Amino acid sequence: MSKYVKELMRGELEKRITGEHITDFVVISTQGVDGVDNNVMRGALANKKIKLMVVKNALIKRALANLKMETAGAIFTGPCAIAYGGDSIVDVAKEIADWVGKVPAIHIKGAFLEGTVLDGKGAEGLSKMPGRAQLQGMVVTLFKSPGARLAGAIISPAGRIAGCIKTIIEKGEKAAPEAPASSAAEAPAAATPQTSPEQPA
Repeated sequence: MSKYVKELMRGELEKRITGEHITDFVVISTQGVDGVDNNVMRGALANKKIKLMVVKNALIKRALANLKMETAGAIFTGPCAIAYGGDSIVDVAKEIADWVGKVPAIHIKGAFLEGTVLDGKGAEGLSKMPGRAQLQGMVVTLFKSPGARLAGAIISPAGRIAGCIKTIIEKGEKAAPEAPASSAAEAPAAATPQTSPEQPA
């Protein structure tokens, strides 16, 4: 493949990443997955607005470097595809983990979110986190609590994503209405008994 063609392909890849706002993704290998399973999986993921894109490592690494996401390049070794979209990266990880159970040939290599690179185990841990809808419910319920408390309650073996989750929570707390400050009710001052005037003798 000529250098000119490679540059065209890289440029198109960058446009796709930018145009589809791909900032978080799960990296997987589908090597060994037969055509039927591959098509069924893609269709099921598409129904949940999750896309799967097979990439060439050299091109994706250069594209990510140009888009200031070069740290994600470390995940791309061997045959790779990226899964992205859905309601959140957590939901993508959950769906991919579900397919790993159905088609063991699928292998999770890692994930990239909020500028953080996760290895395979970290990405699998991500799939056990609450999804966006669950997180929003937790934030609404516990918006008075410090973000650290909520992050601590939902932390999993993928400890490196705690900071990302905390950021989501803190944004939710800022958006939540502040509770009115409670002030201690002052007890009414006791009335001083009035003495009746003395009657003249």
